[in-house]
Amino acid sequence: MIDLRSLVRTIPDYPKPGIQFRDITTLIGDAAGFRDVVGALSGRFAGAGVTKVAGIEARGFILGGAVAHQLGVGFVPVRKQGKLPYQVIGHDYDLEYGTDRIEIHVDAVETGERVLLVDDLIATGGTAVAASRLLQQAGATLAGSAFIIELPALGGRKKLEALGQPVHALIAFDGH
Repeated sequence: MIDLRSLVRTIPDYPKPGIQFRDITTLIGDAAGFRDVVGALSGRFAGAGVTKVAGIEARGFILGGAVAHQLGVGFVPVRKQGKLPYQVIGHDYDLEYGTDRIEIHVDAVETGERVLLVDDLIATGGTAVAASRLLQQAGATLAGSAFIIELPALGGRKKLEALGQPVHALIAFDGH
């Protein structure tokens, strides 16, 4: 496998001072790196009975679609409020200042389907926990969550594991 860390661009002080933004566009723009990421994320859950992959807007769409294709299963877009054209169910969650809402179509998953949640990065876990709860509300069983990058200091993994789902991240970075 390629050294994935070397393909992630770090942008200091974005979106605000003190944040080290981990940009995966350089990684997914590299054919071999993208192939390795998709293979590693899908390989971890091959044989786990996954019936759908859910990707969190927006980079989770890129990864989740590719992982779903690799696993031979359908894809569920988890979108911000007001972006889906059909009837939706949603879940509100807290942000640092205020709240946000994510949604899926009411018929996106059937009761008992095993869904793998995919996104590019797990930090505080707020959006991933909200997506997990939304999928469970829709009747899905979470097979796990998969990310390219984890920021362990921010505690997102522990929040997802507290919901009883395995968490898999390919690489970790210190700090924020």
